[in-house]
Amino acid sequence: MTVRQVLNELGGVSRRTFYRWRELGHGPAAFKLPNGELRVWRSDFTTWLRKLEAAA
Repeated sequence: MTVRQVLNELGGVSRRTFYRWRELGHGPAAFKLPNGELRVWRSDFTTWLRKLEAAA
C-alpha cells in the first residue's frame, strides 16, 4: 500500500501524523523502495490495526 492508501484507510489521518507515528515506532511496519517511497504490506497494516483494536 502507498502512504496515501494507508492514510485513506485510516479515514484521512494526516501525512505528518503518519510519519510521527513511524518516528515513535507506533505506526505499521513499512519498507522503502529503491526510489525512496514507502510502502506497507496490507497484511502488516491489518495486523497493526488489530493490535490497536485489542489494546483499546
